[in-house]
Amino acid sequence: MSQGAATEIWLVRHGETQWSTAGRHTGCTDVPLTEGGREQARALRGILGGRRFALVLTSPLARARETCELAGYGGVCQPLDDLREWDYGDYEGRTTASIREERPGWTVWSGGVPHGESVEQVGARAARVLERVEQAPGDVALFSHAHFLRILAAVWLGLPPVDGRLLRLDTASVSRLGWERETHVLLTWNEDWNRVREALTASGP
Repeated sequence: MSQGAATEIWLVRHGETQWSTAGRHTGCTDVPLTEGGREQARALRGILGGRRFALVLTSPLARARETCELAGYGGVCQPLDDLREWDYGDYEGRTTASIREERPGWTVWSGGVPHGESVEQVGARAARVLERVEQAPGDVALFSHAHFLRILAAVWLGLPPVDGRLLRLDTASVSRLGWERETHVLLTWNEDWNRVREALTASGP
């Protein structure tokens, strides 16, 4: 992407699902939002504020797509298969704790997932998304998933995809990538509207 003072990439993680609440690895399984997840998605309007984007892309999976719609962008979004979550292979639907009963100390970042994607393969998908974003004439919003967006941010920063492990991302959070002069930077990370609202309430008028 060529540098532009107004060009930002907004990353939106979907709202909560039953599997995300339980800590289950949710890759290709099309798990819907919970009612709490729908409330989170509607609350995203408070952060996004009806901002107009030159391009809005969403993972085709229901949890991301519905988050996008409830946040107010259903009429302008385009599905993009590369925005899907990491394919966890044989570990789909399992928790880290259950996997560690078989493989002590395992993490998705270092231990690999049998019959799934490697972190490098997910990084290649992230790079393709960023190539697509390069064509947009202004700010872009991406509605996707935790591990994928963490890896995409690492790729944006010029880091190895595995360094996404350093970037925690909560459900229904908003992050922004952008520039400092010619350098790719994080502008904000893991903003949650509930925390923003609580801070504003605590500070008073």
